[in-house]
Amino acid sequence: MSASQMLIGLFGGLGLFLYGMKLMGDGLENAAGDRLKVFFEKVVSNPFKGILIGTIVTAIIQSSSATTVMVIGFVNAGLMNLYQAAGVIMGANIGTTVTGQLVALNLTAVAPVFVGVGALIVLFSKGDKRREIGNIILGFGILFIGMQSMSSSMAPLAKSEEFTSLIATLSYNPILGVLVGLVLTAVVQSSSATIAILITLANTGLMPLEVALPVLFGDNIGTCATALLSSVGTNKNARKAALIHMFFNVVGTVVFLFMLKPITYLMHSITPGNVGKQIANAHTFFNIANVIIQAPFIKYLVALVNKIIPNDMEEENPTMLYLDYRLLETPVIAVGQCNKEIVRMGQKAREILVLAVESLETGDEDLIKKVAEGEDFVDLLEEEITKFLVKLSNTELSKQQVDKVTSMFHVVKDIERIGDHAKNIANLSTEKISKRLSFSEEAQKELKEMYEYTLKALDTSIISFEKNDVKMAIDVQEIEDEIDRLQDELRDNDIKRLNSSACEARVSAIYLDIISNFERVGDHSLNVSEAVIRVNKLVASEATVN
Repeated sequence: MSASQMLIGLFGGLGLFLYGMKLMGDGLENAAGDRLKVFFEKVVSNPFKGILIGTIVTAIIQSSSATTVMVIGFVNAGLMNLYQAAGVIMGANIGTTVTGQLVALNLTAVAPVFVGVGALIVLFSKGDKRREIGNIILGFGILFIGMQSMSSSMAPLAKSEEFTSLIATLSYNPILGVLVGLVLTAVVQSSSATIAILITLANTGLMPLEVALPVLFGDNIGTCATALLSSVGTNKNARKAALIHMFFNVVGTVVFLFMLKPITYLMHSITPGNVGKQIANAHTFFNIANVIIQAPFIKYLVALVNKIIPNDMEEENPTMLYLDYRLLETPVIAVGQCNKEIVRMGQKAREILVLAVESLETGDEDLIKKVAEGEDFVDLLEEEITKFLVKLSNTELSKQQVDKVTSMFHVVKDIERIGDHAKNIANLSTEKISKRLSFSEEAQKELKEMYEYTLKALDTSIISFEKNDVKMAIDVQEIEDEIDRLQDELRDNDIKRLNSSACEARVSAIYLDIISNFERVGDHSLNVSEAVIRVNKLVASEATVN
C-alpha cells in the first residue's frame, strides 16, 4: 500500500468515526430531550454537583469540547458563575472517556450488524424516538467501521522504519509525545478521535502503552483549543472559563508525567495483554484522578484566572441575557434558553404597557419617553431572538423541538406587536397632554376595567408560555372573550356620551383608539396561549405515534 493510499484510508476512516460519533451523540441528546436541560438547571454553587452533571451531559452528547463551549455560552450569558463552570468542565473531562471505553471494546466484527439494524429502524420507524434509537445504533456501527478502516490503513506502518524510529523517539521523550497529542487534537478538534487513533495503533501492535500515555495527556490539552477559540469575542468571565479548562488539563498533564511508570504498571495489571483497553483505562484513570486531585482547589483556580484577567468597572449589558450562539452546540439546551429569553421579552412588553397606561393617568412625559425606549428594546430583542431561532432551526432537532421552535417564531412576533400597541397608547397619551384633554370619571373607570382584563390576559399568557401550562393558556380565552365584550359595551357607552354631549369628539377618538389597542393586546396574548395549546397537542399526538 502506497503512502497516498494509506492517508486516504486513514482520512476516510477518521471521517466515518467522527460521523458515527456525531450521529450517536445527536441521537442520545435528542432521546434525552428536556432531561438534558434539567441537568444543567440543577447546577448550583456546589461544584461536586457540577462535576456530576458535566460527566452525565458529556457522556450523552459525546463531546467534552461541546460541553465546555456550552458552559462558556452560559457564563457569557450570566447564567453560570466561574465556580459552577469549573465543576462542570471537570466533569466533562470524565464524561468524554466513555467514548474511549466504547472504542476499546473493538466490536469491528459485528459493526455491520449495528449498521444494518440501525438503518432499518431509521428507514422504517414512524415514531421520532424510535428513529433516534436507530441513529444511536447506526452511529455506533459506523464508528467501528471507521475504526476498522483506520486499522487496515495503518497496518503497513509496522514495516516502516520511519514510524518505528518515531515511536522510539517518543519513548525516550515524553514531552514530545505530549506535543504530538496536543497538535493532533487541536487539528482534529476531538480528543475522542485521537484516542481512537491511539487505540487503533495499539491494537495493530504499533503503539506500546508507555509511548501512548504522554500522547494521551497531550490530547487532553489539545481539546482546550476549541473552547479557547470559542471564547474569542466573549465577556471576561467566559474567557476565564476557557482558561480554567486549559489550566486544569495542563496541571493534570504535568502531575501525571511524573507518574508514567506507576500508571503503566497499574494499567498492565488491570488488563494484561490488551494495550487498546489499557489506553482507554488510562484515559479514564487520568481524568477521574485529575478531578479528585484538583476539585478541592477550584476556588484557587478561579482566583488564579481572576488575577490573569482582572475585572474592571465596565458593566456589560447584552441585548440577549439568556442566549449565546455557543449554546447551539446543544440544541436541546438552546431551546430552553430561547423560552427564557422570550419570557424576558414578554415581561419587557408588559412593563412598557404599564408605563403607557400610567402616563395616560398622570400626564408624565418622562414615562412616555421610557415607553419609546422600551419599545425600541423590544424590537431589538425580536430581531436578535429571531436570528437565533433561524440558526437553531437549522440544527439537529427532534420533531417535538422543531414544533416548539416554530411556535416561538410566532410568539416573538406577537410580543413585538404588544410592544407596538403599548407605544400607540403612549402616543395617544402625548396627544391627550398636548391638546389638554381629559376623560370623564365614567370613562376613566371603564378604561381601568378593560386595562385590568388586558393585563390579566397578558400576564396569564406569558406565565402559560413560561411554564408550558395548558390550563392557564385555556384561561386566556375566557379573559379575551371578556375583553371583546367590554370593547363592544364601551363603544356603546362612548356613543351615548357623545349624543348627550357629555364628552368631546376629540376625547372620544382617543378613548376609542385606547380600547382598540387594549383589545389588540388581548388578541396577541390569546395567540401566545394558543401556541402553547397547539404545541402540547402536537407533542401528545407524536407520543401516541411513538
